[in-house]
Amino acid sequence: MAPMNYPDTLIKSILRSVKTIAMVGASGNEIRPSYFAMMYLLNKGYKIIPVNPGLAGKTILGQTVYASLKDVPAPVDMVDIFREAKYAPQIAREAVAEKDRLGVKYLWMQLGVVSDEARAIAEGAGLTVIMDRCPKIEHGRFSGELGWMGINRKVIDNRKPLLFGKGGSLKRL
Repeated sequence: MAPMNYPDTLIKSILRSVKTIAMVGASGNEIRPSYFAMMYLLNKGYKIIPVNPGLAGKTILGQTVYASLKDVPAPVDMVDIFREAKYAPQIAREAVAEKDRLGVKYLWMQLGVVSDEARAIAEGAGLTVIMDRCPKIEHGRFSGELGWMGINRKVIDNRKPLLFGKGGSLKRL
């Protein structure tokens, strides 16, 4: 599946304006991608509200988990869907139903999550929609943190990576 094309200016403006994210599908399992994304975003100063009915009332990374968006306290700038695409339309409906109470402006669907139905629901209510992207990766990409971490930079290179040798000189593996 090809990544969705969004202007970098749009992604940057969203990441700059968002302060609070409701992460639907957040996991307390340390090896799950949602856990890593949540930890990274918390460390970058975002407030993350985890939403997971199976963990409601517990905490993930010190943040109280809520059963659904209707239980989440305001404000929430963005709803981040960390669930399979088949669940995205229902989550979009919930985000739209709570939009005014929470102040939701953005519906973001994680890598691999693409739903034209969810997009239509959210955009029909005036939300800006991003699909098939990860805010953690996008934040890292714009901050320069991902250039050396194995993320696809859309550059094909068959050369072995450079390493620092003795005395600080560069050498190939």
